[in-house]
Amino acid sequence: MWCLHSKALISPISFGNFIKHLPRNKLTPFNFNHKTLISTKSLNSSHFETLDSQQRDQISIYVDALLQWNQRMNLTSVKERSEVMERHVEDSLAILPSINEFYELHCGCSRGSLNLVDVGSGAGLPGLILAIACPSWNFTLLESMNKRCLFLEHAINVAGVSNAQVVRDRAEIAGQSPEYREAFDVAIARAVAELRVLAEYCLPLVRVGGLFVAAKGHNPQEEVRNAEKAVDLMGASVAHQRLVDSHSPYGQRTAIICVKDRSTPRKYPRDAGTPAKMPL
Repeated sequence: MWCLHSKALISPISFGNFIKHLPRNKLTPFNFNHKTLISTKSLNSSHFETLDSQQRDQISIYVDALLQWNQRMNLTSVKERSEVMERHVEDSLAILPSINEFYELHCGCSRGSLNLVDVGSGAGLPGLILAIACPSWNFTLLESMNKRCLFLEHAINVAGVSNAQVVRDRAEIAGQSPEYREAFDVAIARAVAELRVLAEYCLPLVRVGGLFVAAKGHNPQEEVRNAEKAVDLMGASVAHQRLVDSHSPYGQRTAIICVKDRSTPRKYPRDAGTPAKMPL
């Protein structure tokens, strides 16, 4: 696959008070066409197995932590280790070729040391998994829920991931912050919201010339059409759709790749909660 002691940054929260409750125990660029997809081979190999032994060990530690913490808080509906590996780890790794290929195609520069943000990171999917797979890239895991941030900080520490930080904030707030606005080469999001809402969450964080990559379902055509206005207002365009391997019921997901070619107007993102309540 193309392409780990962490300094996790997180708003002040009480880790001790929470931890005590844990249990003991062939790529072709094109002008966007709604009916056209770039397809990869069908699901017949493991992205996980392409990682080196240290990376596989780190992911194994992460999965153990996820299942343990999931006994006390809602991180995932998946309860079995094999399902976590298939539905979460493999799905997260599956979007990596799209990031690699389209970044080089559109951004015209090396992807040796990228700065990425995972918006609505939740349990660290896909951001923390990709941080393990790509140790030369820097990842910000943006998550608004305090308990999930505690888990992310714990997982980063126990897995020894050095290229990820946790930021506890809403995307709407971060997108207006001078520290994060248009500061990232790539924004990624998986299973957070519909695309027109995600565009307002993610694209203000992406620098001009960068990418926004959204992992969506097997047939996102209507969702993409509905998002065109929002994507354009954020200063970007939908450049590609790419089918990627998935262990979802349909066997495939679609990576939606948006290219940002101009700055996002200062009025976006709107106030916290507004993008979801009043999508563009």
